[in-house]
Amino acid sequence: DAEADWTTGGPAGPARQAELDAVAREVADCSRCQLSLNRTNTVAGEGSLDPPVLFVGEGPGEEEDRTGRPFVGAAGRYLDKWIAAAGLDRRACFIANCVKCRPPQNREPHPDEIGACLPYLERQIAALAPRAIVCLGRIASQALLGTSTGVGALRGKVHDRRGIPLLATYHPSAVLRDQSLRGPVWEDLKRLKGLLADG
Repeated sequence: DAEADWTTGGPAGPARQAELDAVAREVADCSRCQLSLNRTNTVAGEGSLDPPVLFVGEGPGEEEDRTGRPFVGAAGRYLDKWIAAAGLDRRACFIANCVKCRPPQNREPHPDEIGACLPYLERQIAALAPRAIVCLGRIASQALLGTSTGVGALRGKVHDRRGIPLLATYHPSAVLRDQSLRGPVWEDLKRLKGLLADG
């Protein structure tokens, strides 16, 4: 049963692709929250159908809204370096966000906006069955772990999210602003590398 295969991480690539395509179509037509009013493009996410890691950010920025692709601005180029440092290739991973439309002036997405959009991400997680999830920043970490704890307290350990190991780390944008966060992120990337090696 192809339906069962992708939800359990089986090899059914066509079923995974069909579900991801369905999510992307629904996202493109979505008007569940006010973020839909001012978007240029929705940003459903992109990457491998069989990713070792799903990277989850907060929401699209200006470049992402313009191109319809996740993490393509300065933070995205920095994230590419992190992915390489973890021994991975961006094309082999999957990258998505908590909200699929750009918040005005890149403000933080509101809880109701995250709540409206999270079901799309949940379906992507179920379809992809990644070996690990890395949450980039406080918003993504809190949304996927269902907590109000800050990312500084969440990072440094492996969380279990419905059977998938989850790591929380700082957002690339935050590290570009505050270079003192580079050390902690490097520790998190080493933890990710070890996690994948053990798996």
